[in-house]
Amino acid sequence: MTAADTVVEPVAPVAANRDTRLRPLPRHLLALARPGHVVKNLFAVPLALIDTPVWTLTALWRCVWAVAAFTLASSVIYVLNDIADRHRDGAHPEKRHRPIAAGHVPVPVAWGYAGLLAAGLITLTVNAPPMAWWPLVGYLLLSAAYSRWLKHQPLLDVCVVATGFVLRVLQGYAAVETPPSSLLLTAVFSGCLVLILGKRRHELAVLGARHRPALDGYNLLLADHLLGLTTTLAGVSFLLYLHLDTPIDAYPPAVLALVVPLGLLAAFRYLQAVLVQRTGGDPIRILLRDRTIVGCAVLVGVVLAVAQLNARYPHLLTWTER
Repeated sequence: MTAADTVVEPVAPVAANRDTRLRPLPRHLLALARPGHVVKNLFAVPLALIDTPVWTLTALWRCVWAVAAFTLASSVIYVLNDIADRHRDGAHPEKRHRPIAAGHVPVPVAWGYAGLLAAGLITLTVNAPPMAWWPLVGYLLLSAAYSRWLKHQPLLDVCVVATGFVLRVLQGYAAVETPPSSLLLTAVFSGCLVLILGKRRHELAVLGARHRPALDGYNLLLADHLLGLTTTLAGVSFLLYLHLDTPIDAYPPAVLALVVPLGLLAAFRYLQAVLVQRTGGDPIRILLRDRTIVGCAVLVGVVLAVAQLNARYPHLLTWTER
């Protein structure tokens, strides 16, 4: 990499602020909970189903409860984090439009909203099917520490965020009552690091380090090296999981031969978006709107669902490889 490659790119022009003041308070409160980020829980929590030899309605139903609990928990954290960061967000070209930073939701109302969400979370977990909730509790404690201190610590900040996704997957394991696979958890942790580091790289390239204190410990060269390292770790650990830990009766070689290239293609496409197109500022937006990534995810889901159907009803489907 040459010195020219590490020059901070000019800040893209910020779109004009839409007249959000005309929105009623309930819509601002809904935006404060970031419903678009529910996809994190929809993807992460049910990953434990991959490690379940045969899916059952009970396991699926318990996963639904786990996803709902993590959705409420993450919403509580988002509100508390926006309260704590409202002054810093007000100076950010994009985050200044968040409801609290923009003044659309008063701080006392935001505190009451967080309390209401927390009450809903407690009610949900009390009435949910019996399962271990320690991953959820760990996520809440870790997120509180992140909002207060850890997010300002370079390198530790990205590891903490990735650990939050591992805790989501562990909650899925608790829901389906299946022992967790260390290889799958390693793949999740390193894969999430790829997404987070892509976002950090974008912030460095576009805005510099002034809007996130932890970015003082990064530069583009370090971000690129870390992206390469974590992408390699994610790919190797996922391949090892598929060949060593996965319930092979449910996923025969024909399934693995389809899942592996699709997963690699999705990873390549994300790296292309970050490093070539420089659009890594919002990983969730990329994952949901990029046609290649979405297509790969849908195909992988279909393949795994068909494999599970074959495992549950072996007389309905037959595999050409035995």
